[in-house]
Amino acid sequence: MSTPPSSADPRFGLDDSASFRLVRGTEATETAGPQAAWYFANELVAVPRTGGAGFARGMRPFNDLRRWSDAHPRAPRELPPLVWAGASQRIRSARIAPDARSLSAGGAPSPLAFVERLPTNSAWFDAHSAAWFSQRDADVCGEWRDGAFVARSLWPCDWRLGPQPAPQRELPAANDPAAALRALLRSTPAGATAFSASSLWQRAPGSGWRGKAVVAFLVNGAQGDDDEAHGGHFSIATGRIADDGDVAGWLVDSFYSLDVVSEKGILAAPVPLDRYQGDLNSGQSWYRPSWALVAVLDDERAAVRVQSALGRLYRHFWRGQLAYYHPTDNCTSIAVDALRALGFDVPLLGPTSRWKAWLTLPLLLAKERSLAKAKPAFDYLVTERTRMLPALALEAVFTALWSIAHGARDAREGELEREFARDLAALAWLEIPQYPSARPRGADPVVSLAEYRARVPADPAQRKIIPLPPRALPEELREPDLLPQPPHPSDLAVRWWTIAPLAVVALYLALRG
Repeated sequence: MSTPPSSADPRFGLDDSASFRLVRGTEATETAGPQAAWYFANELVAVPRTGGAGFARGMRPFNDLRRWSDAHPRAPRELPPLVWAGASQRIRSARIAPDARSLSAGGAPSPLAFVERLPTNSAWFDAHSAAWFSQRDADVCGEWRDGAFVARSLWPCDWRLGPQPAPQRELPAANDPAAALRALLRSTPAGATAFSASSLWQRAPGSGWRGKAVVAFLVNGAQGDDDEAHGGHFSIATGRIADDGDVAGWLVDSFYSLDVVSEKGILAAPVPLDRYQGDLNSGQSWYRPSWALVAVLDDERAAVRVQSALGRLYRHFWRGQLAYYHPTDNCTSIAVDALRALGFDVPLLGPTSRWKAWLTLPLLLAKERSLAKAKPAFDYLVTERTRMLPALALEAVFTALWSIAHGARDAREGELEREFARDLAALAWLEIPQYPSARPRGADPVVSLAEYRARVPADPAQRKIIPLPPRALPEELREPDLLPQPPHPSDLAVRWWTIAPLAVVALYLALRG
């Protein structure tokens, strides 16, 4: 049985929640496909009442986005095929008791409980969390059960942007926008617990931001308890700045591997910002700091193009046409490739080192005697860096938007870039701290593979790595029209290293003969 979304969820990103209905994931086949229904079988999701993003079969995902975008000078509004709602109820402006056993919202206290902690989640809400949340009002999402409110996510009510323009913040002195943004991100004090919203640029200083559409680019930092997560995570959000400056309903589009079971229960889907950051198991704010670059827009068309296109991309992703592979097809590359396919010219930085990659492959193969270890090392080294490292992707996006804002860059042929050029009203910056909990403090994300290696213990036995169980999509859900996956760069390199020595020997023998 389906139910309307809670009245406490007025919007899912750009769209009114009345356009959706809440169902169990098993009922999402019609709008999101049978594969998504399988992945979200045990979750509460919102699906559009009518329509929803489509996709083109028999076509590479980003070619589909490119063709769709080029065909629409103004993109049609295609609702997300599925929103991972997670909960149907929200208590607004609640205050949690210092012992975290009750909460109140303008009346008598009600018993409070929390969702079950996943066994693989290494840290949890503790006395530090209770003390911190007891000092501020929070929106608490969850369900009523047996007279108690079972909380699933927590979001501080004072974490807002606007509705008046945020205070102007001067960028740290630097020679270029990318370096300036890096200095700004790294100026956040370690272990900071204060949220901050500031304005980096405004077309018309003093103009209000109430109701304006946004496209936000989020980077979550390095975790303090996982040596595989120093690179951070990249995602894109769309939505509106609410009349009171609330941003909780922005819709975050985040891609994670579907082939493993996340230790925190994370699933790849559009998800409201308050749950993306504040879910007790999967929320980013429970295990690392985050930052967001926000493009505030005078017209929603760029945000509609981005969100509609990402809806199409999820259809490809859930059905397996777009496969997650950490070196080349990851959270960052998927988002950045989508922006480029829509006609936003995100600057390129080039790979880390091609010649090192070609030398590393045979050397690592000889040392480890494992192609499974040698091939990813090659692929990391040859991947365009803005497609691999979230911090570099954010810097590149900022460089492009900063140039557009200052008239230093002509809008190219792509529709999305022209829309940004016409509609960009302001660039804002959010610093979103890590919630206090039992988890170690996270840090800023690395900006190079060398910095990554410097943070990871040299002794593999000392590295904090969380093993993840595999999750294979049932064979009967793999559709026959799927195109074969393209080869990884290392596949071609392995063939070359296999054939080249044989060719040299053959040439030598031919010359001797």
